[in-house]
Amino acid sequence: MSKINETDYDDVPINRGPVKAAFNEILKRRISRRQFIATSSALFVTYGTTNISNSELLTSALSFSELSHGLDETLHVAEGYEYQVVVKWGDPIFEHAPPFNAHKQSSNAQLKQFGYNNDFVAYLPISHSQSSENGLLIVNHEFVKSRLMHPGSPDAINLSKEQTDTEIAAHGLSILEITKANKEWKLQKNSKYNRRITPHTKMKFSGPATGNQRLRTEYAPLGNSCIGTLANCAGCITPWGTVLTAEENIQTYFIGQAQKTEEFNSYKRFGLLGDKTARSFWGKYHERWNLNKHPNAGLHAGWIVEFNPLDQNFVPVKRTALGRFKHEGCDVHINIDGRAVVYMGDDQAFEYVYRFISKEKYQAGNFKHNMALLDEGELSVAEFLDNGSVFWHPLIWGRGQLTKQNGFNSQADIVIDTRRAADLVGATPMDRPEEIKVAPHTGNVYANFTNNIRRAPLALDAANPRAFNRHGHILELIAPSGDHAAREYKWEIFLLAGNPNVKFDKAYYHSKISENGWFSSPDNCTFDVSGNLWIASDGFYRYGTADGIWVCATTGNNKALTKHFLRAPREAEVCSPCFTPDHKTMFCSIQHPGGDSSFDRPSTRWPDFNDSLPPRPSVIAITHKQGAVIGS
Repeated sequence: MSKINETDYDDVPINRGPVKAAFNEILKRRISRRQFIATSSALFVTYGTTNISNSELLTSALSFSELSHGLDETLHVAEGYEYQVVVKWGDPIFEHAPPFNAHKQSSNAQLKQFGYNNDFVAYLPISHSQSSENGLLIVNHEFVKSRLMHPGSPDAINLSKEQTDTEIAAHGLSILEITKANKEWKLQKNSKYNRRITPHTKMKFSGPATGNQRLRTEYAPLGNSCIGTLANCAGCITPWGTVLTAEENIQTYFIGQAQKTEEFNSYKRFGLLGDKTARSFWGKYHERWNLNKHPNAGLHAGWIVEFNPLDQNFVPVKRTALGRFKHEGCDVHINIDGRAVVYMGDDQAFEYVYRFISKEKYQAGNFKHNMALLDEGELSVAEFLDNGSVFWHPLIWGRGQLTKQNGFNSQADIVIDTRRAADLVGATPMDRPEEIKVAPHTGNVYANFTNNIRRAPLALDAANPRAFNRHGHILELIAPSGDHAAREYKWEIFLLAGNPNVKFDKAYYHSKISENGWFSSPDNCTFDVSGNLWIASDGFYRYGTADGIWVCATTGNNKALTKHFLRAPREAEVCSPCFTPDHKTMFCSIQHPGGDSSFDRPSTRWPDFNDSLPPRPSVIAITHKQGAVIGS
């Protein structure tokens, strides 16, 4: 999620949680003892079927020359690597789509072009299961910046209807077929797979809230359908080949007097206050985003959405069983008992970490069966105990305080008001949960917490050990015997981001961290075939250093020894690194280059560096100049 300034609205808590004292001695025991215990540094290669040889793996052990910190107008990658801009905002994605004209934009054109502020990126092979030269790019378009997007640098509240409609069309997702030939990735504009999913796309609900009275509106009178998706942050590819996309900061899109609706208590806990929190003003021209006209409309957003990228006619589904909150992303893991486990973070200060376990088991090759897995199961929320345990509290109607006496009349109310349910069962308020991923080689879970400058000294606990946490941290969760359905896990602090040379930061990495290896504000992450953790940052630029990508081992003697691999253009965030199956191409998003500057006076003109064009959010492909595995 994009940071705006030092008083980012995501740092403003809706729920501050209980006050706890600091537990410094417990904290020491919760930090993994990598400097003191000599563990095996062997590579783990059980990531899955790949077409990478053992010799290539041996050369992928992060042997690249580290990039230096810095801040300038362009993008940098480590020595020996190069990058290509695969697609950028406004690029036509269909055969007969109009070319991009930054000075004469239209909603009709934008619906046929690549959207704005790309976040989540996934690569899905299509010619065969391990193809690294032909696949789909699935990309989220999280939000827009009006002053950077339109000539004259207008504020969002002053946009015309056509400008507003263009911004709406720039949201959602792009699905694109790409191929690699002669070392270059090219967009296939005539592909049958190419698609834009937008805030206007017809969708449906599934799971426990489907048909509930609270989801009924004039445009969805049965409460089982809805229109569109927006504020899409991160996501994942499921084991059965669909895409999950996460709706996050939906509170900024609705105007009106939220306090006059019957859902005000729900909206207030979500931070959705209509006119008081609106940053986009679509409701001026389209009543669907006006709570005065459609008071239940805000409950239609804040969900995980599933769709099949290989089927253009597939109607996306909002999976209500996974709960409604500001979803940063999600990751699906098939447990040892065959059930699907979904990990999710709620990206706001003092919010929570969630887990969903499907009732039924995953069946390889049975697409119809697997498409129902996320509709029935157990949603739970994490309590991080100071003794190093994680306890998962079930969010099940009728248990404990989740009853009619507290306003929950069914499981539908629990998934609609997930935050309030989590408050009641004793979940641990965290320092802005971001991406949560399961390491394929160990099964351990890595949870990024980007920062929380609002945490006061008397509100510390062992899992959130720093007051005024400017730089964020990463926790490692260990399921007992690899059982991700267990009620109790263990946890360790993997690293505490920040500058090791600044006493106030209280940073913690591997003891051999270099002057360029430290970073701030971990956001998205992924794993490579060797089990290394690749970390994208969002917020480092606030402190005078560009955001980028860092990578480290997760096991062995170099555990948490992060190295700097990519540096973003000025004020840009890096999102969602992902790999082709051969791990010889890394894709990632470069979001909001130019930050809070303007169309007319941008702080960078990356990637075009054309005086007539503003900066353009883009997806890039990174390769080694000699064709080696990324990380070599």
